[in-house]
Parts: sequence; structure tokens; C-alpha cells
Amino acid sequence: MFDFRWKAYGVSALVFVLDRLTKWIVDTHVSFVDSYRVIPGFFDIVRSQNSGVAFGIFNDSTSEWRTTLLVIASVAAVAVVSVMLWRSRNLDRLTLFGLSLILGGAAGNVFDRIVWGKVTDFLLLYVRDYQWPAFNMADSAIVIGSGLLMLDMFRSKRQAANVS
Repeated sequence: MFDFRWKAYGVSALVFVLDRLTKWIVDTHVSFVDSYRVIPGFFDIVRSQNSGVAFGIFNDSTSEWRTTLLVIASVAAVAVVSVMLWRSRNLDRLTLFGLSLILGGAAGNVFDRIVWGKVTDFLLLYVRDYQWPAFNMADSAIVIGSGLLMLDMFRSKRQAANVS
């Protein structure tokens, strides 16, 4: 019988591969001055490098320990989520899928930090003069996975309240 955990790791591996593929495409086909309009006034493909964490936080830090500490924290997060997936036999599908997305995204970004010391970002959302910092597929998977975990948490609280 195919264990549900292997499906979860399969989803994580798919996210990792898609993240690597999209970053490779951007790194090989988009220069730092290019900007490709996908949805005018809302969404462009660009190329930027992020030495910090999500959405450029700590990107301007000059600490020589920044990358090392980020790699250690990221590897620890990947390990914790991997263990959570392996040990949890009673997870519902929403939680399982959320953790799988988080694991794949975290693994994609930690790979970049270990190999290059920075992460390629390329998805740029904006409205008029307001723009969100550029991000990538791994970041998207982490945010969607976190959203699924929060949705499950709220759903579980509502179900518990209805039972009481």
C-alpha cells in the first residue's frame, strides 16, 4: 500500500523541481534590466536577487553571518516540517498538503542559499505606484501552504465549537 507520507513528499519534490526550473529559466533568459509584462498594471516577470529572507527582509544586512544564520534556520525548518510529515498519521488532507507545500518551498529556497548565497526572485505584483517585493515559486508555495494550515486551524476551531 502506498503510504500517504510518500504522496506528501512527492508534492514537496514537485514544488522543489518547479521552483528550480522556473528559477533556471529566469536566470538564463531574463537579465536584471528586463521586465516582461504579463498583466499590464498588475503583474510582471523581472529578475532580482535576494540575500535576505522572504520579501527582501534583511537583504540590506552587511553581517558576515547573515547567510550562515539563514541557511541554519532554513535547514532546521526543512527538518522540522519533514519530521512533522513523517510522524503524523492523523493529518487531514488540508494540513498534509499545506505542510507539503511549505516543505517544497523551503527546500527550494534553502538550496539557493546553500549553493549561491542568495535566492532568485522574479514574480512582481503591483498596482499603480504600490508594489509587493518580488518573489518566486518557492515563496508562493510557502504562503499558500501557510494559508492552508491557517484555514484548517480555523475550520478545526469552528468544528470543535459546533460539537461542544
